[in-house]
Amino acid sequence: MRAIFGAAALIAIGAAAVFVIRAEKQIALMTAAVRAFDLEARQTADAFAELRSGQEAYVAAGQGADFWIARVAAATGRAKAEVKSLRLGARTGPGRQALMEAEATVADLETTDKRVHEYLNAGDRLMAADVIFAEGGNRAATAARQVETARQAERQGADADEAELRRRQAAALAAAAAVSAAVIVLLVPARRSHPSPATREAARVEPIAPPTAPRQPVQSPQFLKIAADLCTEFGRIRDVDDLKRLLAQVANIMGARGLIVWLGSTGGADLQPVVAHGYTAETIARMPRLRRTGDNAAAAAYRTGVQQIVLARPGRMCGGIVAPILGVDGCIGALSVEMPEGTEGSEPIQTLATIIASQLASVVAAEAVADTALRMAE
Repeated sequence: MRAIFGAAALIAIGAAAVFVIRAEKQIALMTAAVRAFDLEARQTADAFAELRSGQEAYVAAGQGADFWIARVAAATGRAKAEVKSLRLGARTGPGRQALMEAEATVADLETTDKRVHEYLNAGDRLMAADVIFAEGGNRAATAARQVETARQAERQGADADEAELRRRQAAALAAAAAVSAAVIVLLVPARRSHPSPATREAARVEPIAPPTAPRQPVQSPQFLKIAADLCTEFGRIRDVDDLKRLLAQVANIMGARGLIVWLGSTGGADLQPVVAHGYTAETIARMPRLRRTGDNAAAAAYRTGVQQIVLARPGRMCGGIVAPILGVDGCIGALSVEMPEGTEGSEPIQTLATIIASQLASVVAAEAVADTALRMAE
């Protein structure tokens, strides 16, 4: 039995070690792939910048349009090939979607460039300049943003996969440790006391059960208590003022700078801000409606029903979390949370945003959008 138990412990430790080593290799490969994707994405963005400056040089005094037409054609071909390569190498759904949109934008750029050539050949430099600065530049910038969106999606997907592998590593090590501890307990011989005859006689006359310590209740994590309290408060909301007060409490708990509830409909109506915290009424009034197909995190969450994370960048001191508001028939809106720099990646905060969005789905249904908007205006 000792040999069997010892072998079981060795097998458990060996299996955990093999799993940890394989997971580390997988994480290293995944990290290298993400770095390569980042580098290629940045090169693609440079190609779009070169394409944009080359088109503007068509109508500038200098080397002539023929020289820049060749440069733009080369940059367009390189950007097209790199976007396709990025799409084929993308691992996440949002990343592939953004790159498919970038391919469509590149096709539009090619069409725009042909129109510019036609105007230049006809000697109409004014119309050529109008098309370049009104359409070509905007489309090149849009394609670059779509590539950047794909890069962020791939980074977030890699971080989530790495976190899952780390969790599995910890579980494997914990299981191996538990098996080893159990084997050690079983292999250590227990000391047995030999009671005296008087003790045995007393035990036969009046057996006494050993005292047992009272079982301590399991303490719930603080996060669960906060979530439960908030869910209870959501169930007690009576009007918009109650909702505003509760959003202020949510913002204080999350450390958020501001929250906005955007509502549309399951049919895909434009998103509009209906209630917010942390912003002035003038700021809310100036906010435009967001289209379902828009190139922003709120529209992406509304469109896909998946939580979006906007990472803080140098020069922008805040990030964001956008959680979809899911109803019975689909997504009816989104909850956007503006977070201080570095806090948007907190898993408890992201989870709390999802919980708040699920509670909002039952408070602000799609058919109550007009009434809520009217009350906000008042």
